[in-house]
Amino acid sequence: MPKLFEGKRILVTGGTGSLGQVLVRRLMSGVDGVPESVTVFSRDEAKQHYMRLDFMQKRAATDEVIFENCRQRLKFVIGDVRDYSSVLRVARNKDIIFAAAALKQVPSCEYFPWEAVRTNIGGAENLVRAIAQNDLPVETVMGISTDKACKPVNVMGMTKSIQERVYIEGNLRAPDTRFICARYGNVLASRGSVVPLFLDQIAAGGPVTITTADMTRFLLTLEDAVDTIFAAVGNAAPGETYIPQCPSAKMTDLAAYLIGDKPIETVITGIRPGEKIHEILLSEEEATRTVFGAKGYFALRPMLPELAGPVESPALVGDYSSADALMTHAELAEFLETKIPDVIGQGYLEA
Repeated sequence: MPKLFEGKRILVTGGTGSLGQVLVRRLMSGVDGVPESVTVFSRDEAKQHYMRLDFMQKRAATDEVIFENCRQRLKFVIGDVRDYSSVLRVARNKDIIFAAAALKQVPSCEYFPWEAVRTNIGGAENLVRAIAQNDLPVETVMGISTDKACKPVNVMGMTKSIQERVYIEGNLRAPDTRFICARYGNVLASRGSVVPLFLDQIAAGGPVTITTADMTRFLLTLEDAVDTIFAAVGNAAPGETYIPQCPSAKMTDLAAYLIGDKPIETVITGIRPGEKIHEILLSEEEATRTVFGAKGYFALRPMLPELAGPVESPALVGDYSSADALMTHAELAEFLETKIPDVIGQGYLEA
């Protein structure tokens, strides 16, 4: 059976971000097939420079990335998804495009909403338009979304929700290309996420700040996120959105585990603007269009009737909320020690 990315020409927009770097490393490892080329497209030349150095310094044959292969197959292009001509230039002659470029920090998007629109919505439109108007031979576009796109209450979620719809509608404008999405929750230890924040506060002697004692979040690692993306590429029908079946935890339990037996105070600061107490990966309306996808995943069928197809037995009957799949203290401890042992060096929770 041929491997998923064997001989493929792959583009990763936003490839220098936390997810982008893990995604590129997995692609370059050849575990899922050896691509003909992997192109990283982003606007940050410094991040590209250091990412290039990081890959090129891995010379041993036992490493994930071998120097000579990397030099031949890994490419870097500076550009911006907001610029149509730049997107068109880099998308030519690509087989698979992972669209990871985004403005994703909630406060930044609240204070600069138009900038979020330009990147998260305008960038998606530029990619769809480039493929549709120029008959580019792209096989698959994989849009990377977030749980904040479901029942959105902040600008970041609103723009990502519309971004999903732009990609889904792209199947009608460019029917020879499969446009699909992946939607997942809080990524542990990624830039700007809660674990690095808590660890920094602990290292400074506290206090550890939590917005509300009831807050819950879905938890997965960057590797889990890449697994979701690859499962979608391998299995999703045009217009489908893949969602992982993943555990969740209370933020107070997460903080308690990271603090361990240190004499550090926890402070409740109050809900921030645009923040939810519980995240939702699938809404009650979407539940009627949700089926079981590959093992461990839900597949959300598109709303557009031209793409949807009948759903005789929905996989859900209501919201898929982070309040409904909470881990016990012991389960959370095991999850963290298994998933991110390089980040979690100590701490404990009593069952």
